[in-house]
Amino acid sequence: MKHLTFSTLAASLLLAAAHIPAHAVDGASLEFGTGNSTQFARGSLQWNFQRAIYESDRIAIKGYWDLSLAQWRGNRYQNRPGEHQNLTEIGITPMFRIQQPGSKFYGEAGIGAHLLSELYDNNNRKLSTALEFGSQLGIGYNISPRADVGLSIQHYSNGGIKHPNSGVNFVSLKVSYSFP
Repeated sequence: MKHLTFSTLAASLLLAAAHIPAHAVDGASLEFGTGNSTQFARGSLQWNFQRAIYESDRIAIKGYWDLSLAQWRGNRYQNRPGEHQNLTEIGITPMFRIQQPGSKFYGEAGIGAHLLSELYDNNNRKLSTALEFGSQLGIGYNISPRADVGLSIQHYSNGGIKHPNSGVNFVSLKVSYSFP
C-alpha cells in the first residue's frame, strides 16, 4: 500500500507537470550520481525565478525551481554485499546560480525537500524518515547559449527530525537544456 501511495503521488506530480503549457517550463536536465555504494539517475524540470536576485556589471545571482524525479539503486542493502535497494525520490529545490556576465563558468547552490519511496538503509547508512532535505553545491560550464554541464556534491539528511540519521552524500554530473 505504501508503494502504491507513493507511486500515485509521483504520477500525479508528473501529470501535473506534463499539463503545464510548454512555454511555462524554462528547462530540463538529466543527472547521474554516485556515493555510499548507491547510484542514481534523475530527470528534472526547471522554472526560472521571475527576476534576478542581484545583478551588476560584475556579477549576477539568478535562480530557478527544480522539480525532480530520481531512481536510486543501493548495492549494499542493510550492509549486505550484493543485496540491492531500489527507491524513488521526488524533490523540489530552489537553486541559486552565481555567474559573472560574459563568463561561461558558474557556481550553484540549493537546499530542497525530497520524498523517498522507502527508508534508505545501505552500506551502514540509514535515513529514518521518507522526508529528507537535500543540499547541493556545484560548478558548471555553459557549452552553448542553451546547454550547460555541471558537477555537484549533494547531501541528504532529515535534519535530525528522527534517528538514525547517517546522511548520504553523492557526487553527480548534470546536463541541462534551456528552452527558447
